[in-house]
Amino acid sequence: MTKQQKITLSASRDIPFNRLMLSQSNVRHVKAGVSIEELAEDIARRTLLSSITVRPVLDDNGAETGMFTIPAGGRRFRALELLVKQKRMNKTALVPCIVRTDGLAEEDSLAENVQRAPLHPLDQFRAFQAMREKGRTEEEIAAAFFVSASVVKQRLKLAAVAPSLLDTYAEEEMTLDQLMAFTVNPDHARQEQVWEALQRHYSRQPYEIRRMLTEGAVRASDKRAQFVGLDDYVEAGGEILRDLFQQDDGGWLQDAALLDVMVREKLAEEAEAARAEGWKWVEVDTEFPYGHSFGMRRVHGEAVPMSDEEEARYQALKAEYDALEAEHAEADELPDDIDTRLGEIEEAMEALEARPIQYEADDLALAGAFVSIDSSGRLRVERGYVRPEDEPVEEVEDTGEVAPHAAPDEDIDDTVASTMDEEEEDDGLKPLSDRLVMELTAHRTLALRNALAQDPQVAFLAALHAMVLRLFYRYAVDSCVEIEPRNAAFGSQVPGLGDTAYAQAIEQRHETWARNLPKASEDLWDVLTEFDSCSREALFAHCVAMSVNAVHDPYQRRPRAIAHADVLAGTVGLDMAKAGWTVTGDSYLGRVTKARIIEAVSEAKGEDAADRIAGLKKAEMVTAAEDLLVGTGWLPDPLRTPLLPEEDAPEIELIDDADTGEAQSAEDGGEPAIGDSDPSGEDDPVAGDAFVRTAAE
Repeated sequence: MTKQQKITLSASRDIPFNRLMLSQSNVRHVKAGVSIEELAEDIARRTLLSSITVRPVLDDNGAETGMFTIPAGGRRFRALELLVKQKRMNKTALVPCIVRTDGLAEEDSLAENVQRAPLHPLDQFRAFQAMREKGRTEEEIAAAFFVSASVVKQRLKLAAVAPSLLDTYAEEEMTLDQLMAFTVNPDHARQEQVWEALQRHYSRQPYEIRRMLTEGAVRASDKRAQFVGLDDYVEAGGEILRDLFQQDDGGWLQDAALLDVMVREKLAEEAEAARAEGWKWVEVDTEFPYGHSFGMRRVHGEAVPMSDEEEARYQALKAEYDALEAEHAEADELPDDIDTRLGEIEEAMEALEARPIQYEADDLALAGAFVSIDSSGRLRVERGYVRPEDEPVEEVEDTGEVAPHAAPDEDIDDTVASTMDEEEEDDGLKPLSDRLVMELTAHRTLALRNALAQDPQVAFLAALHAMVLRLFYRYAVDSCVEIEPRNAAFGSQVPGLGDTAYAQAIEQRHETWARNLPKASEDLWDVLTEFDSCSREALFAHCVAMSVNAVHDPYQRRPRAIAHADVLAGTVGLDMAKAGWTVTGDSYLGRVTKARIIEAVSEAKGEDAADRIAGLKKAEMVTAAEDLLVGTGWLPDPLRTPLLPEEDAPEIELIDDADTGEAQSAEDGGEPAIGDSDPSGEDDPVAGDAFVRTAAE
């Protein structure tokens, strides 16, 4: 039996630094890891912790020259070289080295770099934790290891994970991402329950762990949490779960019951403040359905004007703002103090401009207010709504006269003959008969129709007047034009509709117009005639838009109306994704089948993405699909705007001469507006009309 030869380790020697030089055999050429400067600082703090591998330089006869090359440890050499240049280390300082003579230099370099195992994150966490227990701050630990303080905080956050799960991670039965997901909830028992439940799940994704650990919690971005305030919630004893490893929008509020109590109490306080203003009634809720004020009349107050003192303050602020802007008009960037001051002036001016609204006592006695929370968590008080049952009953003056009964049709001739006989006997003035008035006004109505048809501008004004009366004034019958836009109240069945950007834009636009219209409906015509054409057109567009109803009602099929809605959407270029609709679990994914979810992901992200979630359970699939569809602009079929075929686009031709039928378009020098008449006023009223003919005709 041969005796096994013992291993002889390479010799260790202390070699002066000026006897060392880099070798071309070092396999590391790409910079990675800690920089040379950081490594130099570490050596200066702790000295050299690892020896440098060197090989002697031989002369032509094979004898050592006293110089040594470094095939492995080049970064340490450059760090030492930097310290020498900084005169923090002598160039003859002894460096601990391992002298190698066997094998290849490239082999030494490759082995040292490849066989080096990076520190396990769990070991890094335990090292950071040990230093923290010995009094080192997170910043000191970060500086010692040349990592950011956030990395140290994240690693130390692993202390919130149950020891049993740390052991599971150490045995490589769990990924680091999964381990980090458990830090969301510090309850070790709950963590272990979730991990146990995940053993029976197909998916163990980190987002699923976070979802299960925060089940029943309320996101800090929820409007209720924003309304109450996170600081007040914590002060009241509530806990917030945080995730240092991902963006968590402020975390999760763990005590939903406490939050609801605080919301109710704060809303009740705000409601009392509204009642103190004198309103007849005040309704309170966290959220009212869209269209909750449908059928109510809105009263508007007047902004309280600035006092002389406030006006003087406002003008002084404006003068200072203008002076500072003029002084720094040429500067590329404003000094910090000037920029801060301008911001302060803007806030002060906006506070003065936001005038309180004062209502008349009669309006306060009739109307009420809704107190709720808007989508961003701010208080919303909607004032001045009069319920139908609270509307005052108009008193009709009793003249003592009895209205005559209408005569039956078959007796009309006899009645007329009798009236004529009486008039022959009595030449005195008597009221005209109802029959005669009806006949005369019928003639006038047709003549008025004919005249209005020849004056598009007045016709436009009359239609606008009729629609505004119906939309902004209750029980208004001040128009002979029988156009009645219907504002369908469908939104109460759609949760969250009132919080959308488009609903808020409509509400704000309607409110702005209401404030610019007269209080009494009988004054409306005069006000509309004073509006410029742009204002009339904008108000007309708003009124027409308020009458649009493209809702698919299962109890009232309207296929042709829905088809027209598609044409209208295509004409105005409606894109629901750009308008603000987003696909979420609540809005779509959680309310359709798994096949529909996979279809959506496939259309937006491709077949590969759809295949990755195909095996998930419904709840997990909804969460995964929601993340995948963010920012894609994907829309379900009912929200898509069909492209209009080019052949369906109307080609408008203007016929200037109805008798000859010769057409002339505006581009060819024809009349720019439909229905413009000869300014001389001498043209034929029919021949001067412009008619619209489409290519389809």
